[in-house]
Amino acid sequence: MNNKDTLYHFVGIKGSGMSSLALVLHEKGFDVQGSDVEKYFFTQRDLEKAGITILPFSKDNIKEGMTIIQGNAFPDTHEEIARAKELGLEIIRYHDFIGQFIQPYTSIAVTGSHGKTSTTGLLAHVLNGLAPTSYLIGDGTGHGVPDATFFAFEACEYQRHFLAYAPDYAIMTNIDFDHPDYFKSIADVFEAFQTLTSQVKKGIFAYGDDEYLRKLKADVPVYYYGLSDNDDIQARNIVRTTNGSAFDVYHDEKFIGRFAVPSFGKHNILNALSVIAVAYFEELDMDKVREEMLTFNGVKRRFTEKKVADMIIVDDYAHHPAEIKATIDAARQKYPEKELIAVFQPHTFTRTIALMDEFAEALDRADRVYLCDIFSSARETAGEVKIEDLGAKIQKGGQVLKEENMSPLLDHENAVVVFMGAGDVQKFERAYEDLLSNTTRNVL
Repeated sequence: MNNKDTLYHFVGIKGSGMSSLALVLHEKGFDVQGSDVEKYFFTQRDLEKAGITILPFSKDNIKEGMTIIQGNAFPDTHEEIARAKELGLEIIRYHDFIGQFIQPYTSIAVTGSHGKTSTTGLLAHVLNGLAPTSYLIGDGTGHGVPDATFFAFEACEYQRHFLAYAPDYAIMTNIDFDHPDYFKSIADVFEAFQTLTSQVKKGIFAYGDDEYLRKLKADVPVYYYGLSDNDDIQARNIVRTTNGSAFDVYHDEKFIGRFAVPSFGKHNILNALSVIAVAYFEELDMDKVREEMLTFNGVKRRFTEKKVADMIIVDDYAHHPAEIKATIDAARQKYPEKELIAVFQPHTFTRTIALMDEFAEALDRADRVYLCDIFSSARETAGEVKIEDLGAKIQKGGQVLKEENMSPLLDHENAVVVFMGAGDVQKFERAYEDLLSNTTRNVL
């Protein structure tokens, strides 16, 4: 660990967390390379820009003297891991590496069933403007400062990986039932968060309206944030601005300041409150916090917009019903006069089965719904559910789109199309953009 004479080889370097960590180590002066499938992932662009070598998977990539960082999606039987074991190399899982790596810093873990990436992105942006900060964000973004004061990072609950961490602070955005291929119930999810709570060293900032977060038992202070009178950190006097929301922030009855976020949706106000709380209790300059918030441009694949012809196209990582609701509601707030079309690709068969009714309810908040085939992940390649099963439960449509034929979307004009999913839904988005551009050119 922290040996600048070794070469760190990342098995599965295109994973969102893995690519972020590779960038952190690279910027701190470590020698880094990695391997993955040859299919394009949006995370690889920053790796390529940094000059980090990305190799196709092969046992021949593994050499004497390397330290292997093993992506969580890859088993010990993977050819590269097996070869590393033969050579007696140090192999460390992604989350275990981070658990050791954060210790010299004032560390802030951002966790929760939803909202981790957006909140980590805002936290990293704000802290980086006030003090030397390293950060690891789940959209593939990582930044390493040699003499950092803070380390802000996303902490995923899947398979209890976040229990490898003992951070100074934790932001907990919510507790919801997800990852049904691992967690047995909401009680099982809560137990994981409760265990993490016992490992936090200084304080926890938790969303006050979450019934499960309110049940946490902690040895450190728990500060609840939200819009209610019983929250410790509270937003009041909320008004819509031309590009988001502005609001006053109070700690109990003490006025902290008036802040604004350049993004739409209640969830973005809540994300901002958690970041303001961290800065406030670390006694940072709140005027500078206010300034930094105004320049936050968001994170990758979180309500990323573009305009093609007369259509607004939004790309979002939403893959759970709660996230879909938040994304559609944000689009409604920003474009109240436009027709809103949802294009959704479910991620994993187990999640689709477990949350089928909730998905249908969330998607029906749009004016029209289209679906893409269920994305099979490295950990789950088949299942007993079809995309048509979800489509049958959706009242506002549910037609299945194919990458080679996105023409049904041409029926909509001067509207907003929101592409949502954690798989490869972007290939459908690109196919639609190409079709839309070509159709427009042919008309002209």
